Amino acid sequence: MSLLGSYRALDLTEGGCFLCGQILADLGVDVIKIEKPGGSPTRKIGPFYKDIADPQKSLFWFAYNAGKRSITLDVETADGQDIFKKLIKTADFVIESFSPGYMKRLGLGYESLSKINPRIIMTSITFFGQRGPKAKYQSCDLTAWASGGELYVTGDPDRPPNWLSFPQASLHGGLHAAAQTMVAHWYREGTGEGQYVDVSIQEAVILMVECLTPAWDMAKWTITRAAGAYVTPRGLRLNTGFPCKDGFVSLYILGGDVTMLDSCKTLQAWIIEEGMAPDWFKKFNFETDYDSAKLSQETVDQVEGVVKKFLMTKTKQELFDAAMNKRILTAPASTVKDISEDNHLAARDFWVKVKHPELNDVVTYCGPPITPSEPSAFKVRGHAPVIGEHNQEVYEKELGLSKADLVMLKEAQVI
Repeated sequence: MSLLGSYRALDLTEGGCFLCGQILADLGVDVIKIEKPGGSPTRKIGPFYKDIADPQKSLFWFAYNAGKRSITLDVETADGQDIFKKLIKTADFVIESFSPGYMKRLGLGYESLSKINPRIIMTSITFFGQRGPKAKYQSCDLTAWASGGELYVTGDPDRPPNWLSFPQASLHGGLHAAAQTMVAHWYREGTGEGQYVDVSIQEAVILMVECLTPAWDMAKWTITRAAGAYVTPRGLRLNTGFPCKDGFVSLYILGGDVTMLDSCKTLQAWIIEEGMAPDWFKKFNFETDYDSAKLSQETVDQVEGVVKKFLMTKTKQELFDAAMNKRILTAPASTVKDISEDNHLAARDFWVKVKHPELNDVVTYCGPPITPSEPSAFKVRGHAPVIGEHNQEVYEKELGLSKADLVMLKEAQVI
């Protein structure tokens, strides 16, 4: 069983925008990944399987194309456009991430495609959307990360903003594209009408910056880089990440009349119990002496100094166990190794082992972060395809082209 097993999507995206089609594929949609002859340029993004720099072994490609089918097709050619229009008759969704106007210039814009298939939903993912002063600007993931406000708050306070060297912004664009595509699908189910979905990656980034926009809107307060800390409007630096015996933990230390007060009192009692509290700390009142409205940085540093010294005597696991048993607001900062060995994720069958016949090996994938009541309804449905793996299956069996046609199209570099 799959949730959307009777539907088909044509995926023309690149980079992190792949995630949109990946989510649809996990839902059961027959996602046909359309690559230019020779393969998608994103196949050159590492890391690679066993560090072999090969476009057929990109782990980035694997991660966001599992369960899709691959065909090669050059939609810039007249023959390629004709074939694409034939595919449109069989499709329910089109996902693309070209520059605004590119598909329309090829005669493959939404207006043209909806005449062929009125039920088609076309989702375009671009850095700044299809309209507005910046719509046609050349851009990249770093540009979207910066223009969405997230770059400014990433990094150390005494250094310039820092980019996460991974297509993080594009992934958020792909996620929102999948959600909005499903909203359009819901609308179509009720009306029979297709729809055009315009996704801006910049706007997707703005939606993820949490308190940055309301802080400015409500108090004209510009939150800046704090590197594992929280900086208050008064300029106090309150650390939220601390080292421990075998790594790092996240911990909030806040006083006054706040929900975290009980947690701080319990942590204080634990430090006293372990014999690691100075005399002044034993008498310290978090409710009156740690009120952020009148708190000094000197007091913060003194309290955090005691806490840091204590945390360095405990492992992440010891602190996590205490957090659960004593009700302290702390959590381990998990490494990738920790995550891969996490028994909770294992119990939820999050990790999925997928056979790769071309590698003669099994690759472990992240599963969907959702478990419906019917487990098979939303899952990784197969390995990421090699270049043009399904050309014969789609072109011959489904579109009725002959072997001679395929040879001719291949020689003309259409497929």
